Amino acid sequence: MNPSILADNGPDRDRFARLESRECVNHYNETTFSIPTVMHPDLPIVHDQPLAGLNTFRIPASARRYLRVTGAEQLTAVRADPALADLPRLVLGGGSNLLFTQDFDGLVLHMAGQGREILGQQGDKILVRAQAGENWHAFVGFTLDQGLGGLENLSLIPGTVGAAPIQNVGAYGVETKDVFHSLTAFDMASGELRTLDAAACRFGYRDSIFKHAIGRDLIVLDVTFALPAAWQPNLRYAELANAVQEAALAAPTPRDIGAIVEAIRRRKLPDPLEIGNAGSFFKNPVVSNEECRRLLETYPNLVHHAQPDGSEKLAAGWLIDQCGWKGKNIGPAGVYPKQALVLVNLGGAQGADVVRLAQAIQSDVAARYGVALEPEPVFI
Repeated sequence: MNPSILADNGPDRDRFARLESRECVNHYNETTFSIPTVMHPDLPIVHDQPLAGLNTFRIPASARRYLRVTGAEQLTAVRADPALADLPRLVLGGGSNLLFTQDFDGLVLHMAGQGREILGQQGDKILVRAQAGENWHAFVGFTLDQGLGGLENLSLIPGTVGAAPIQNVGAYGVETKDVFHSLTAFDMASGELRTLDAAACRFGYRDSIFKHAIGRDLIVLDVTFALPAAWQPNLRYAELANAVQEAALAAPTPRDIGAIVEAIRRRKLPDPLEIGNAGSFFKNPVVSNEECRRLLETYPNLVHHAQPDGSEKLAAGWLIDQCGWKGKNIGPAGVYPKQALVLVNLGGAQGADVVRLAQAIQSDVAARYGVALEPEPVFI
């Protein structure tokens, strides 16, 4: 079977509750279920689907075949159709973590399942579930409306709920893994539903099992988050802590923190609806403590953050800025003037234009600092 390309990722759970399922196996922190086979549903397959409006970079491209997925029954039907099952697959959510460099000669599965619910308290956590197609920022707002904290530092991140565990999205000192409980995924290889906990997802820095060959057939359908019943603000990130202090809030609430995070992001980052971009384009490079000390001898203002394992995470935006790229462009692709970590479509850019700019930046940073920058978006 052709591998899936997982790029920024939901069934109707009430409907599945009515379907007769059988637990088959529980191993490696996964629970596997069999699901009924729907042999010939009406699949609204679109041919030659334009994709410019389905990626936040607004890069023009098209998909040979396209399906808007609202339930696992549709994925079961795709498996049963050889004309579809043998095509390369691209799993699409909000399109905020990919860069099209060409048309996609395969099947785009656009995850569009909607729904969110509070499941109740489990120990010292409140469990909240959302379908993969839910808008991430809207979901964060939903939890804040319920008086629940835990996701406020992740406010205003573009994309969908299904993408959060795939990318292990993070901001201002919080990552998805910190608030994650479990997820349901459809296995395109076996046709079964799998429930994966955090250990099974193998979270890393902007990484998870879904970005590797071992997880290539798993399509995220819904995600359950474990939010603290007794909330405390996470202000480890200096910029956020300073902003909260400036706001003079004696006892900030989750809603207060979320609003401050939104204000910071709106001030620093471009709105994808106005300027095409995919957010942070490069990962913050992680180097050894020894390498960081060596760099500090030459560049004492180097921005770095100690990691629990003794390594050091460098600020990619600072490295790019110091190389003089902030506000610069190569043709219709540019570096955002307010944040050097963000590459933007200035109008009419093709994927190749963004790649050319990214490679020039990588070359300069490597030449000056001996540090390799790795792109965050998936290149298609």
